Amino acid sequence: MTRDFPSLARQRLAAPGLIRCLAPYDVFSARILAQAGIEWMFLGGFGASASHLGVPDIGLLTLSEMVDLARRIVAAVDVPVVVDADTGHGGWQNVVRTVRDIEATGAAGLLLEDQTFPKRCGHFAGKGVVPREVMADRLKAALDARRNADFLIFGRTDARATLGLEEAIERGREMAELGADVIFVEAPQSVEELAAVARGIPAPQLANMLVGGKTPILSAKQLEDLGFRLCVSPIETLAVAGWSLRQLARAMVEDGRVDGLAEQMLTFDEIKQSLGLAEWLGPERG
Repeated sequence: MTRDFPSLARQRLAAPGLIRCLAPYDVFSARILAQAGIEWMFLGGFGASASHLGVPDIGLLTLSEMVDLARRIVAAVDVPVVVDADTGHGGWQNVVRTVRDIEATGAAGLLLEDQTFPKRCGHFAGKGVVPREVMADRLKAALDARRNADFLIFGRTDARATLGLEEAIERGREMAELGADVIFVEAPQSVEELAAVARGIPAPQLANMLVGGKTPILSAKQLEDLGFRLCVSPIETLAVAGWSLRQLARAMVEDGRVDGLAEQMLTFDEIKQSLGLAEWLGPERG
C-alpha cells in the first residue's frame, strides 16, 4: 500500500531536529541515498536536467519529464520526496496543473519560486524575479490546487540576487502569510545574511548548502541553532558521481582496467542488494 508521504513529511517537519536532505538525480541514486539513511529528499531541476537531458538548469526540463522522474523515484524509495516545480511552468493555470500532476506522483510536496521564465539555477548569474503580485498569484493557485492538505508547498524567492536581502526577506514573509508551509530564500551571501533570513521570517525554513555556490556552508548544528528546519545539499550527489566516473574513465584509458578502483566502488553484491534482486527473484529462485 502506498504510504502517505505528505502526512509523514508534515509530521517530521513538526518534530524537533534539523532535517538533513540530499537530492537524487535518478532512481538508482535515490535508492542508494535512502538505504544510507537520508530521511528526506529533494528532486531538483539541476540534477534532473543534467542526468536526463545533459543540459544545465535553465528551464529546459518540461513538467511531464519531471513528473515522470518523480513518480519513478517516489515508487522506489520509502522516504518523502519534495519536487522542484520551478516557476510552475507558466501562468496560474499551469501552476494548478503542475501541483496536481506532482501531487499525483505520491510526492510529499513541491517548491515554487518567483523567478521569471525561463528560470535558471539559483546560484547562476542573470536571474530575474517577477513582481510580488505575480508570485502571490502563483502561490495562491498552488495552495488552492492541492487535494491533500498535508501536501507541502515550499515558497522560494530568488530576490536576494537582484533586489537585495531585505526584499527577499519581505517576500519570504509574504509567502508565509499567504500560507506557504516552508520558506526558501535562495543564495544568502554570508553567515550574517543566513541569520537575518532565519530570524526575519516566522515560518519553517530551508537552507540550501551548495558547495561552490554563493552561500557559505554551515554544519547542520549551526543551521539548526540559527533556526532553520531543513538543509539540503542540492547537486553534490551529481558532483560525487561525476568525479567518480571521471576517475573510472581515466583508469580505463590509462591502465586498460578498472579493478584498481575496487575500494572506491560498491561491490557487485552490494549493487544487487541495493536493487532488491532477491525480492524480485523470490525465495524459490534463490
